[in-house]
Amino acid sequence: MKNRQTLRLTEWDYRWEADYFITICTKDFKSKFGKIENGKMTLSPVGIIAELFWYQIPTFKTNISLGTYVIMPNHLHGILQVRDFSNKKDAQSLISPQIQSYNRSYSTASPKEGSISAIVRSYKSAVTKHARRLGYSFEWQPKFYDHIIRDGKDFVRIENYIDNNIENWNKDRFFK
Repeated sequence: MKNRQTLRLTEWDYRWEADYFITICTKDFKSKFGKIENGKMTLSPVGIIAELFWYQIPTFKTNISLGTYVIMPNHLHGILQVRDFSNKKDAQSLISPQIQSYNRSYSTASPKEGSISAIVRSYKSAVTKHARRLGYSFEWQPKFYDHIIRDGKDFVRIENYIDNNIENWNKDRFFK
């Protein structure tokens, strides 16, 4: 099995208490989750599966809370909130100026149990397995995007972006 490089921060433990903005895309950005019509997202069966399993994350990871999320035709955005972990840290005090400016390092380490990467990997696996079990052809892009939310202003900006994503679909970089 070959190692894939990741854009996760090597200085950061993704099990630490923080709010994480996540974007996960379908393979080749194909519109597998549904379509936007008249300003509303209509979920396909695979989109419904993706939404159901998103809601299930806190059931299996009790230290995770879900923030705002949106499922788009070919991707989803969501906020995952890590709480009450034994290695509790404060995101604002731990993120160095270099990290705050999005200076990401490459790492080839496997995701740590309970980390955001492990949670996303489990989520993607469950959606894929159940979609295929029901006869739907479905794949994800191999990687995902994350952003450690640094403060309240950043949180509000990201929440507004998520809340307005459907309305701004035709301007979205994933629009096809």
